[in-house]
Amino acid sequence: MQSTNLTRGQIHWSALDWWPPIGWWPEPARGLLQPGTASASATFVLPPRAESVHSARSFAAGTLSGWRMTDLLDGMELVVSELATNALRHGMSLTGDRPREVIRLSLIRRGAHVACAITDPGSSAPVLRDPSPFEPGGLGLHIVESLSACWGWCPLVPQGKAVWAVLAA
Repeated sequence: MQSTNLTRGQIHWSALDWWPPIGWWPEPARGLLQPGTASASATFVLPPRAESVHSARSFAAGTLSGWRMTDLLDGMELVVSELATNALRHGMSLTGDRPREVIRLSLIRRGAHVACAITDPGSSAPVLRDPSPFEPGGLGLHIVESLSACWGWCPLVPQGKAVWAVLAA
């Protein structure tokens, strides 16, 4: 992991090197936690291929099963699927030879809550859209919002972003 800025207690990570630091939790979701909650994390590197979305869902299901949090399984599979799809569609440059570009999926458990964080090298912010009734997509972040206690994103330096969602058991 490469730390580039430690001001005000915040660490900024490159999307190429980010792994969840011990005790990491999205700042806007800190109010959801009870003091002293136990934590665990698991991270999976996904290549920039369409089949990575299925791999991400399988990894999430296996991780939640191992943590005995199967009540979150259906919702987390949908959230992971939407965030991984968005990372592939909007956060990756799939042309040319760019072997270091990957997506990282991290699941972080803190008590009864699980955060799903997906990093990609893209710089564009995720945007909730209101697609027309005839558009084939555009509702992914609405699905994430409806299934999660909260969600958001943060830029990573020198490039990339992390998009996260927190689900509660």
